[in-house]
Amino acid sequence: MINMYEVNETNKMIEQENLDVRTITLGISLLDCIDADLQELNRKIYEKITRLASRLVETGEDISKEFGVPIVNKRISITPIALVGGAACKTPEDFVTLAETLDRAAKEVGVNFIGGYSATVCKGMTQADELLIRSIPQALASTERVCSSVNLGSTKTGINMDAVRLMGEIVLETAEATKEDDSLGCAKLVVFCNAPDDNPFMAGAFHGVTEADAIINVGVSGPGVVKTALEQVRGESFEVLCETIKKTAFKVTRVGQLVAQEASKRLGIPFGIVDLSLAPTPAIGDSVADILCEIGLEYAGAPGTTAALALLNDQVKKGGVMASSYVGGLSGAFIPVSEDQGMIDAVVANALTIEKLEAMTCVCSVGLDMIAIPGDTKASTVSGIIADECAIGMVNQKTTAVRIIPVIGKGVGETVEFGGLLGYAPIMPVNPYSCEAFVSRKGRIPAPIHSFKN
Repeated sequence: MINMYEVNETNKMIEQENLDVRTITLGISLLDCIDADLQELNRKIYEKITRLASRLVETGEDISKEFGVPIVNKRISITPIALVGGAACKTPEDFVTLAETLDRAAKEVGVNFIGGYSATVCKGMTQADELLIRSIPQALASTERVCSSVNLGSTKTGINMDAVRLMGEIVLETAEATKEDDSLGCAKLVVFCNAPDDNPFMAGAFHGVTEADAIINVGVSGPGVVKTALEQVRGESFEVLCETIKKTAFKVTRVGQLVAQEASKRLGIPFGIVDLSLAPTPAIGDSVADILCEIGLEYAGAPGTTAALALLNDQVKKGGVMASSYVGGLSGAFIPVSEDQGMIDAVVANALTIEKLEAMTCVCSVGLDMIAIPGDTKASTVSGIIADECAIGMVNQKTTAVRIIPVIGKGVGETVEFGGLLGYAPIMPVNPYSCEAFVSRKGRIPAPIHSFKN
């Protein structure tokens, strides 16, 4: 039973410490919409999404009012569109019509993002996969709420370097296609290694083929809650530090579990998972970097940062799994630059570089996230950054990702403003030396030796 002390404690976390449920994400399978006729395929997709998601936003708002828990976003994830559109789409432009249909459906039901304009090409690309990937710049430029992702590798298959090379070009083309909005399209495009099927967070959410016809996944947040808890144990031992993080993560995850079960019951759709990631926002006091400073660093990026982040990530997971039987998605600590004021401050102070962020991704949830770089960066350099991050994921059997934004017309020392939850970011320098000959090799990097577990 929940007692009054816990109720009051939760209220304090919500009112003073930025606790929220970051997203309720409705996953929808579109496999039964597949049709060789493009017009009919678009019709089926629109009708299924608008039918199943018609009450999603209303239900989320009702739960938020009744329980007093802020639910920031209501979102949809769908089956990777490369699979759904393969029979009907013969050109990149055909796939763009599907993106526009997804955007219309998202607007109709009122969600802020729909994820799943995606392909999974860990080992090779079908013609449909390649057509979808080549359509991404136009699709993201012509839509408002569509998010795209491409899974380029896994521990079991290795890294598809042909796709890595292509995605470097696509990232720059997307930046160019949306340059009037400071290359905002790249904020809705993420590349993965070991992408999970049940991630509720954008821009990487898609509804994997292992999932049911429809599912409710919830992503919680709460960096501010963790930081406030750690302020009470300054100078204490690592044992006390770890126990405090675990107990706090438990409380945060219980809120997510409650919201997920209630949304599942009201919508008549099965509950999938709670993603217990610490997802920061630009709001002051809602920063993962500030937690690292509270642990004992002058800035995120100082010596000891990777160790502190590893500790934080592990204790968040240990506390969270005790609060819910179904933890999934990414689950851990996110370290985006533009969405985290503490990370921005560290970059401005020259404490944090892309290379240090890459090292930190070895021990956290995702990867190089929401990083703005000069608009004249070469496609091969972007591909090299992607390859490095994929290698970390492949070898360490974890999810890694890159969401990098070459801001056309801007360079190091300038700032780009994205607005809302996406925040703002200083343009970060990239290593100037070439990896062209490396990423130009054809084929794939083989899976590591420890992938053979059958």
